[in-house]
Amino acid sequence: MEQKIQQALAQIQACIDAGPYSDQNWDNFEQYRVPQWYRDGKLGIFIHWGVYAVPAHVNEWYPRQMYLRNQKESGGCYEHHLKTYGPHDQFGYKDFIPLFKAEKYDAAEWAELFKESGACFVMPVAEHHDGFAMYDTEFNPYNAAKMGPCRDTTRELEIAVRERGMHFAVSSHREEHCWFFNGGMEFPSDVQNLENRAFYGPALKIKHEDGKGWVGELPDQAWLDDWLVRTCELVDKFKPEVVFFDWWIEEAFYAKALLKFAAYYYNRCAEWGIEGGINYKNEAMPPYAGIYDVERGQLAEIRYPFWQTDTSLAYNSWCYVEGMEYRTAGALIHDFIDIVSKNGALLINVGPRADGTIPEEQQHLLRELGAWLNVNGEAVYGSKPWKIYGEGPTKVEEGMFAEKHRQDFGAEDIRFTTNGGILYATFMGWPESGVVTIKNFYQYRRFCPLEIKKIEMLGISGELEFSRDYDGLHVTLPENRPCEHAWALKLTPA
Repeated sequence: MEQKIQQALAQIQACIDAGPYSDQNWDNFEQYRVPQWYRDGKLGIFIHWGVYAVPAHVNEWYPRQMYLRNQKESGGCYEHHLKTYGPHDQFGYKDFIPLFKAEKYDAAEWAELFKESGACFVMPVAEHHDGFAMYDTEFNPYNAAKMGPCRDTTRELEIAVRERGMHFAVSSHREEHCWFFNGGMEFPSDVQNLENRAFYGPALKIKHEDGKGWVGELPDQAWLDDWLVRTCELVDKFKPEVVFFDWWIEEAFYAKALLKFAAYYYNRCAEWGIEGGINYKNEAMPPYAGIYDVERGQLAEIRYPFWQTDTSLAYNSWCYVEGMEYRTAGALIHDFIDIVSKNGALLINVGPRADGTIPEEQQHLLRELGAWLNVNGEAVYGSKPWKIYGEGPTKVEEGMFAEKHRQDFGAEDIRFTTNGGILYATFMGWPESGVVTIKNFYQYRRFCPLEIKKIEMLGISGELEFSRDYDGLHVTLPENRPCEHAWALKLTPA
């Protein structure tokens, strides 16, 4: 394996040396541009599906938490595992693999659903922290093509997605795998068996201390080389148009490897003639070198350059578990409207069951989103932010993991976009008076065209009555609503 890794590293470096992007520093990445299809499409589907869907308990971190004896850290997973499956040295996480059969998985059905949702790209997690690859790889014997389903589930989905005109992306969370199972080193478990090292990894004894950062056993160069080779292989296999990294890629010991990967990936995109992008969190990359991602959160204001929120249909888990706490269709659509108005995209996650079926509740939410876009897509697809993102009393708490800490949007919350010289104002609650007042569009306000030729509502034929004074722009709404959850007004300048 070491010889194979060294050969791959040499090929990676040759590609970097021959292309327009260098791995010497980030300065030359200022030439990068976010793909136009990404800025126009606004919506992607994230998929957390893997061996962790078999226990279906708490969330996708069950593989780690089942080995943590501390009640607070494990969230009860350690005790649950003992009670349900037995001692960890007799039934460990690896023993779930044969139970992950994906016997009802149909990539075409998935792709049809995602197309119906209005998404422009689809991003499965190719490998999560647990180290089980959902694709055929020569660097990891623990993969879906050789174990469990014994199918390259990622390849099947890629084919189905691209056949339907959507873009294909991949996510890799392997950077955290080097320590993910370290709890199993503290008591008798199968993690300590050297025969399982190819699956459980080095299980480094590492922890975070305030003021010191990560201390203990840090990833060595061999691990970083292995990470780079595997991630570049993923690029070569699927030619993904987006590559997504989780939070730990921002750590200092990954800095050189990430820079090298970025140079390799963008050089490959140039070679293949595709527009690609890298999703990163926090300050892992310069803002001009990829697409900034906010996990389970939003931004308070318009951000330039383009950015993204990744979140899930369920509040409590990314993968399928028993007892999913689903958001409502209205809350999902309202968040999407807010994100788009601030120059962002939404990457919304689904969590299929271990057998490969997508729960009915998740299908319903995706179809509700697609039905809304069928009516209001003109205000979303290809749109750009207006001079201000909108108005209304509901404030968005900025940053990661902030989505559950605010109330839903209401009738006075309005978001603006523009497309082809047309201004769109989408309001998120139907006022009892039957009249929408846009306060920021009062007479002679610089944030609105001086003269408005006509106002329409998407999904309704005919023009709407309106008036304008120093209190705002007042629009009389039609009796019938063209859709649920939110409604877009189309303002045509004179």
